[in-house]
Amino acid sequence: MFGQALRRGVAAAVGCAVLGTASAAAPANYGVYVTNERSGTLSVIDGASSKVVATVALGKRPRGIKLSHDGKLLLVALSGSPIAGPGVDESKLPPADKGADGIGVVDIASLKLLRVIRGVSDPEQLAVSDDGKHLFIASEDTGTAIVIDVKDGTRSASIPTGGEPEGVSLSPDGKQVYVTSEADHRVSVIDTASLQVVRRIEVGQRPRFTAFSADGKQAFVSNENDGSISVIDTKAGAVTGTIKLEGPLTRPVGLVASPDGKRLFVAAGRSGNLLVIDLVTRKVTGQVAVGPRPWGVDRSPDGSLLYTANGSSNDVSIVDAATLKLITKLPVGEGPWAAIVGPAPKLASGK
Repeated sequence: MFGQALRRGVAAAVGCAVLGTASAAAPANYGVYVTNERSGTLSVIDGASSKVVATVALGKRPRGIKLSHDGKLLLVALSGSPIAGPGVDESKLPPADKGADGIGVVDIASLKLLRVIRGVSDPEQLAVSDDGKHLFIASEDTGTAIVIDVKDGTRSASIPTGGEPEGVSLSPDGKQVYVTSEADHRVSVIDTASLQVVRRIEVGQRPRFTAFSADGKQAFVSNENDGSISVIDTKAGAVTGTIKLEGPLTRPVGLVASPDGKRLFVAAGRSGNLLVIDLVTRKVTGQVAVGPRPWGVDRSPDGSLLYTANGSSNDVSIVDAATLKLITKLPVGEGPWAAIVGPAPKLASGK
């Protein structure tokens, strides 16, 4: 199971780092996969060479992206709803193309779109159950989380989550899914066995993404409109602290924790910065300008590099995680939205 293997690999890398041999434990090859919302494509970056090696046509508005349970497939949320930024009068937008809604399934070996799973309206983000059998999908325009069987595409449940659900994250133990509601400023916690909401947790204004600590004891939720991170005790199901981020344009969205669990990296949206938070002191300890509107962020398997999808400059920034220095920028498609690290693309590795 790729997800479990990746977690074990990260743990091994952390242990070797203590002995000063982290580079020996780091995977030699990996890929970075970037959804481009406006151009409807997937950009494929070879982690070893830091080069864009392929572009895959997906469909309308690809946004959230996750790996399948075995690491062989990419699952991408596609939406035919028109893009509506802050302050846009939605009544003047063109009608939604509901025929474009679905979850695109991309084969990493061939880098081809195999099929589109239908049956969900305006999907934005998603998570894959720990057994690999179900998708939990934020249906933005219906205010629900839709649960779909991966194999046959049938719907198992439709779970109310509050207005404009976005972030969908599976807990490390696979027992819960956290779904953020932008409009209702809360997180719905769904039990993956019963498919029921077991808690609703009030957080900050317009919550976007959720990341978990490696041990699953804490969850971190980015609150875009009030520039903060809510810290949740997952056992108690309650917010235990709020990390306030400074700067009038700081709008936290994507976030990812370091392999050792000591730092949280946050894409800060309109500020153009990537922030690092010390999770012991809960203070911002550094930042680096990466480009206009960084949205999604992920890290290399060994944690040494960070990748941000910069939505307004159509590129991906690569940052040294230790020094917070910008290494380079790679042009991708239009409106890059999410970035996820996974197995090396076959076409890039030559295998």
